[in-house]
Amino acid sequence: MVKKWFITGGCGFIGTSLVARILNANPQAVIVIMDNLSVGTRDDLAEVCEFIETESVEPEKPGVQLIVADITDFNAVARLVAGSECIVHLAANTGVGPSVDDPRADMQANVIGTFNLLEAVRLNNVKQFVFASSGAPAGIVEPPIHEEVAPHPVSPYGASKLAGEGYCSAYFQTFAINTIALRFGNVYGPRSTHKSSVVAKFIKAALDGQPCEIYGDGKQTRDFIFIDDLIGAILKAAEFDGGGEVFQIASNKERTVNEIAVMLQQIIKAQCAVDMEFNHTEERLGDVKRNYSDTTKAKQLLGWTSQTNLQEGLEKTVAFYKSLMGTKPC
Repeated sequence: MVKKWFITGGCGFIGTSLVARILNANPQAVIVIMDNLSVGTRDDLAEVCEFIETESVEPEKPGVQLIVADITDFNAVARLVAGSECIVHLAANTGVGPSVDDPRADMQANVIGTFNLLEAVRLNNVKQFVFASSGAPAGIVEPPIHEEVAPHPVSPYGASKLAGEGYCSAYFQTFAINTIALRFGNVYGPRSTHKSSVVAKFIKAALDGQPCEIYGDGKQTRDFIFIDDLIGAILKAAEFDGGGEVFQIASNKERTVNEIAVMLQQIIKAQCAVDMEFNHTEERLGDVKRNYSDTTKAKQLLGWTSQTNLQEGLEKTVAFYKSLMGTKPC
């Protein structure tokens, strides 16, 4: 089993959830986190574990070490990954909207940052690399999306993630690094307070007494995956004996944004006695109309499938946000 982990973006939603799961399974694990704190915070990490903040890594020291640095700094990356057994690369410029607003920043974080990690892995002889990709590289294709569909990204974000997948393939084929690219569906769940994706955004708006904005007619579809299931896929990938693979990691179920809105409306009403309101705005540039995944390959090769149904997952997520309100009314 992996004992020495290096996690980029480890203070974020997925990163803190991964750290909590690793420590629960092995309290003696060595976990090094590299994060520039542009999204996740020290407080977010402190909610799931004790940690020390340092500038240099102690590769044999059990527990969590946080280094505040940026993946675009190659010298820092190359120095810090030494001694790791598995890299989980979560740090990224995320989302279609930010990539449309600033394509260059998206490219620098997602392409140059990923290249820096892979080059550091090569130079330090690290053998396992798990890359957080997305359904966005596929672009406008007839769903369900599977790994052999020819990609046609619509947004700069999709293009930058596709470039990362390409480099992962090349570093496996040329340098024999076990690179695994996981194309995450729309991830939701507890601790998603910094996410701007639809589930988190709708819940936060509703509990703040604001209307929830639905882009376009709301008939666009996505594949929603609960955080616990996603973490299970990352752990499977970290142990996978092979490389150069891409896996769709989602629920294999197509849901419209309108459906999600109605489900959340009912759950928030039941748990918080709040009437969630929503309105429709203009369609967003770079969005695809339909997007859901065929997860057969992940089941066959990783032995992974999602376990949490949408109703259960949304109820747990709303309950988490309600708990953040403390004694205040929702």
